[in-house]
Amino acid sequence: MDIRIPLGFEMAGVHCRIKRDPQKPDLTLIVSDRPCAAAGVYTRNLVFAAPVALDSSRTPSDQIRVVVVNSGNANACTGERGMRDAQEMARLAAESVGAKAHQALVLSTGIIGEFMPMDKIEQGIAAAAVKLGRSEACLLSAARGMLTTDTVHKVAGQTVTIDGREVSILGMAKGAAMMGPNMATMLAVVMTDAPLDPDTVQELLSTTTDKTFNCMSVDGHMSTNDTVLFLANGAVGGDLLEGAALEEFRKAFEEVCEDLARSIPADGEGCTHLVTLDVEGCADRESARRLARTVANSVLVKTAIAGADPNWGRIVSAAGYAGVPFDPSQVCLHLNGTLLYENGAPVPFDQKAVSQSIRDGKDVHIVLRFGEGNASIRFWTTDLTTEYVRLNADYHT
Repeated sequence: MDIRIPLGFEMAGVHCRIKRDPQKPDLTLIVSDRPCAAAGVYTRNLVFAAPVALDSSRTPSDQIRVVVVNSGNANACTGERGMRDAQEMARLAAESVGAKAHQALVLSTGIIGEFMPMDKIEQGIAAAAVKLGRSEACLLSAARGMLTTDTVHKVAGQTVTIDGREVSILGMAKGAAMMGPNMATMLAVVMTDAPLDPDTVQELLSTTTDKTFNCMSVDGHMSTNDTVLFLANGAVGGDLLEGAALEEFRKAFEEVCEDLARSIPADGEGCTHLVTLDVEGCADRESARRLARTVANSVLVKTAIAGADPNWGRIVSAAGYAGVPFDPSQVCLHLNGTLLYENGAPVPFDQKAVSQSIRDGKDVHIVLRFGEGNASIRFWTTDLTTEYVRLNADYHT
């Protein structure tokens, strides 16, 4: 794996018996050898988990040293006890690496409404602390410790030279369903050894999340636990990144986050297609996002893709109920490079050929163009299959 762990960071993942399968890690520790500038973006669901409450109260910060992640239990809808458990997780994680309690953040994912098995959590943190390292095996075990119904781990990274300094960015994420972020279940941690202050870290994360993690949906269900954390420990040394150097870093950071965001619907539960939806020609970006999200979450659009049916009517009509005003006579639609609908009317096309193009590949590309302005957005979603229904009907870790 040609991805470098940023300087100063170590990590590990272990099985602490939250999950039934002993082959699946369910607790991860990510540790910096020095305090990090840290920021977070969080679910906007009014029903949010205890770790979200804890982390949002502690970020932005210039003091964070450790993140503890568990999978299999979301610690959501668990009242005051849930908050005490999240605080205790933070304390135990910090203590295990010689940090202070307020220097720890907590991420949890899994079943909602069950109390944390704190005896297992305590044992898991202790076990992970002695396995911390910078090897590929440590990275993979940490990435896998975040997963629930995911079929693959999700890791992305870049190393770039900025002002003569070799800066590394590494991100890991989880998510395959309950996915409709608005900062689903979606967690991500991105870390770098670049020198950045907390305000810059927060600005980078917020603006980049808007372009990446908030531009994908599997089923439109916003989780109680959605969190993306960004940690910068400055271990490469030198002055804070500013000006052109900061913009160069921003580009690489956005690419890492886009890779992670795209990997989540690509692993959507039971999905057979990853759909990239480009919405263009809108009055403003928020209108484009609303149109894209409405089309992406349409059950009829998603099932048409699953059935390799180039049913443009479902796509166009979904746009029509998004609550965004537009002139229907200006709408154009391409699917996998073929024009299906132009200026408000259908055009002749080879339906069998377009259907075959959907059936033969995992990637589907839809371009929906309006005549209202110059704003655009790229959005990712999936098809909807009977396997998705089966997995979510049967799911209870």
